[in-house]
Amino acid sequence: MKTAVEELSPTRVKLTVEVPFKELEPSLQAAYKKVAQQVRVPGFRPGKVPARIIEQRFGRAVVLEETLNDALPKLYGQAVDETEVFPVSQPEIEVTKIEDGEQVEFTAEVDVRPAFDIPGYEGAEIVVDPAEVSDEDVDAQLDGLRQRFATLTGVDRPAQNGDYVVMDLRAEIDGRNLDEQQAADVSYEVGAGSVLQGLDDALQGMAAGEDKTFRTTLVGGENAGEEADVIITVKSVKEKVLPEPDDEFAQLASEFDTLDELKDSIREQARRNKLVDQVVQSREKALDALLDRIEIPLPESALTAEIDARKHNLEHQISESGLSREAYLRLQQTTEEELFAEYEANAAKALKSGFVLDKIVKAEDIGVSEQELTDFVVRRAMQMGVAPNTLAQHLADNNQLPLAMMEIVREKAKTLVGDAAKVTDTAGNEVDLKAIYAELNPEQEAVGVDEAQEGDEPADAPAAGEAGES
Repeated sequence: MKTAVEELSPTRVKLTVEVPFKELEPSLQAAYKKVAQQVRVPGFRPGKVPARIIEQRFGRAVVLEETLNDALPKLYGQAVDETEVFPVSQPEIEVTKIEDGEQVEFTAEVDVRPAFDIPGYEGAEIVVDPAEVSDEDVDAQLDGLRQRFATLTGVDRPAQNGDYVVMDLRAEIDGRNLDEQQAADVSYEVGAGSVLQGLDDALQGMAAGEDKTFRTTLVGGENAGEEADVIITVKSVKEKVLPEPDDEFAQLASEFDTLDELKDSIREQARRNKLVDQVVQSREKALDALLDRIEIPLPESALTAEIDARKHNLEHQISESGLSREAYLRLQQTTEEELFAEYEANAAKALKSGFVLDKIVKAEDIGVSEQELTDFVVRRAMQMGVAPNTLAQHLADNNQLPLAMMEIVREKAKTLVGDAAKVTDTAGNEVDLKAIYAELNPEQEAVGVDEAQEGDEPADAPAAGEAGES
């Protein structure tokens, strides 16, 4: 097989492949067998029709077409390997010559990763947030923990922001009650920011037993987008009562006997979290600095695919929410134009980052060990709340292990770039990443982002449910 490469643009090439007919022999024999299974010829059992009979009855062209259908994907893959181009889209293949028994020629036009050079990334100056923990940081964490152990207590007064109400809701259009727009015994925090515009304003000042009607635009169901009258009936008003920050609370919310011990634990975990943030920031900012120094033309098809994937995910999220498109975007505090502009920018950056990291992976000969793959699957399974064996089987069954391995090596390449940078915090203090690795995970030489991000909340504060009622 002989392959020639023609550069059509910095991001697109044309492969011209010449294949001696003898190299098609395995596909040719497979084609005869497949056609023999599909045709019915009197006097022959299915699958037992001889090749010469197939050609006599149905023509040689049928066999050649089946032969090429089988052979071309393999030959294209072989041509890509031999020429070391890096396709980023599906090829457009055209058979340009068939000399039966002699030679076949085809072309394949495909978008590819453009050629570019990686500049040196040693010594890039990166500034990250400091790792010092303030008293305010500790108090904020403690308040968050107190919120999780709060209770709801009934009050005999009108509702105000932060209170919880239990209410019935129903909607009418021109006096006609909408059956699907009714809900009973809904618990809601006043001021939480409902997608139903006007609800928070209507609830403020309402007491138990009171009714109120307000006009709004419906956000879900068959009448989404239509103006309607919404009738509220408040059944109860409750205020959230936080537990006092004392030794008794420390014993309730953690394994510690005193509030001071709980605060010390929170402070230490907050410090570790800030060290993790420094690691993450150093890698992201070092990579951003490297990307800023590299000009890479992006293949249009690959960029479009990245953007379309994000748009498809948006449609799925809107569908899952049950909200109208307008209500969903309002809940996200954005517009479709802003969101699509963000998608374009993020897609371009993701594509460029992938190209650069893949090139570093190859240049540095970065690989994946079996243990690294196992650790990756275990961490990802924990994040998804599934058994590691279940996730591993899913990845294998759906041919996603190569994607997992690519994610691992890209992260290792990003770590390489971050570690090569000169990192200081905003106060001018030098940040020693290797010292952070040693502290966060002393059993390993370096710690990956996933390992470092485990344990975001106070280590000794158990998880708690929503606010209880009393």
